[in-house]
Amino acid sequence: MTDFPFDIVGFDLDGTLLDSLGDLGVALNHALSLEGRAAIPRDAVRDLVGGGARKMLAKGLEVTGGPVSDERLNELHHALIEFYSDHVAVETRLYPGGEAMLQGLAARDVKIAVVTNKLEGLAVKIFAEMGLSHHFFTVIGGDTLGPGRAKPKPDLIELMLERAGGGRAAFVGDTTYDTGAAAAAGIPCVAVSFGFNDRPPQDLGAAAVIDHFDDLIPTLARIGAEAETA
Repeated sequence: MTDFPFDIVGFDLDGTLLDSLGDLGVALNHALSLEGRAAIPRDAVRDLVGGGARKMLAKGLEVTGGPVSDERLNELHHALIEFYSDHVAVETRLYPGGEAMLQGLAARDVKIAVVTNKLEGLAVKIFAEMGLSHHFFTVIGGDTLGPGRAKPKPDLIELMLERAGGGRAAFVGDTTYDTGAAAAAGIPCVAVSFGFNDRPPQDLGAAAVIDHFDDLIPTLARIGAEAETA
């Protein structure tokens, strides 16, 4: 299976590879409770995810009574991360078809990466606890390159390409953070409709949208073939 058009496929984590909504929601509500705020229902948490835990927390505070000082936000963010670090894989699961899809890419000699705005240490811990670490040649987090370089900037995806030693690459994500970063890095992005989409999936600016991981490998093959034809 060496005729696959991509040598490298990178994935966002939250809302793309993993349905982490339950664990993120519990951690968010823990932090909000420290400020005396009401808990946010699970389905409503979906609209707050994207851009990392600090942004999720800031949005959560906004919808439960308004913002707090930067100093207090820092304190609550620390509490959220501390709690989440101890509960990263309680409810979190691969989306349906994820395991077979990862195995299918590996069978095609594809190097698989994770590029997330989540803190690198948390992402690494999640995959270790879930027994998934062996699938990925690298896990890159929003803090890997330091402040101001997370998605939608291309820096993290460019680091993925550098660590892979170059090659034809594609990215898979669920938000404009992902499609924007991929576009800025000059690679195609496939959007998943089942994630934490911050716009309707068809409006994310992706090269294609899939509804199930069973569709990813054939979709990537089609995108690659169309690019060669063009």
